[in-house]
Amino acid sequence: MKILVTGATGNVGRMVVDELLARGATDVRALTVNPAAAGLPGEVEVVRGFLGRLETVPAALAGVDAMYLAPHPATVFEVCRLAAEAGVRRIVDMAGAKGGTWQVIEDGVEASGVAYTHLEPGEFMANSTLWAAQIRAGDVVRDAYGDVVNAPIAQEDIAAVAAHVLLCGASGAFTGSADASDAFVGASIELTGPEALSRREMVAAIGRALGRDLTYVELTGDAAAEHFSGVMGSYGQWYLDGLAQLAQHPQAAVSTVADLLGRPAMTYGEWAGRHADLFR
Repeated sequence: MKILVTGATGNVGRMVVDELLARGATDVRALTVNPAAAGLPGEVEVVRGFLGRLETVPAALAGVDAMYLAPHPATVFEVCRLAAEAGVRRIVDMAGAKGGTWQVIEDGVEASGVAYTHLEPGEFMANSTLWAAQIRAGDVVRDAYGDVVNAPIAQEDIAAVAAHVLLCGASGAFTGSADASDAFVGASIELTGPEALSRREMVAAIGRALGRDLTYVELTGDAAAEHFSGVMGSYGQWYLDGLAQLAQHPQAAVSTVADLLGRPAMTYGEWAGRHADLFR
């Protein structure tokens, strides 16, 4: 079974490649903008291209059975149509919560008619690098909505689930057999970390990983808007609006990662410990 990983040098796509190889996949193709600089393992077939440049996509899709689809909203309908025309039999996409910013990814996949599995992760633990510059500079973190609760997920766990779902299809689900892996066809899989935490608690966890006491300072109103615009540019207000929604609808943790993989999902404390150098 030939598996194509798009966005193969991105934060999640690169991990999907590694997870597939670790699980015994022997025919992995990686789509990347710069093969020479990608540093992908030698056993991976590397193809130059980008989902945003549609003329590069058909060659990447030739002979592919299953595809991990990185989120690129601008061309998702066209890419998935090309996948269907190329004979791809399964798409595992990374999207997000139903009805949210990434809904267009799921819409494009479903419009293609190819069998699919949607992965719907919540916020990435890695988004905490929004605080990295402040933490490197001192012990005070200025932020907003400190008591808002969600259950962020490690990108490593998203990649592991993607590889698991892709490889389960190898035993027959692509052809519609009565295999247990058929459960993934047409499924939408919500993914979170194992615990729901407030932003204050996340900052404290980073402090523990660094052996430092960090002070959380709550920003509101114009001060919050100005701060996030400075950190995130045009996405600052969008991010603040998302936090405001979370204040009304806190995200609970689900056990999907552990249920599928048979091992615990990475906790936020573990993630902070593994990635402490990001904040030093």
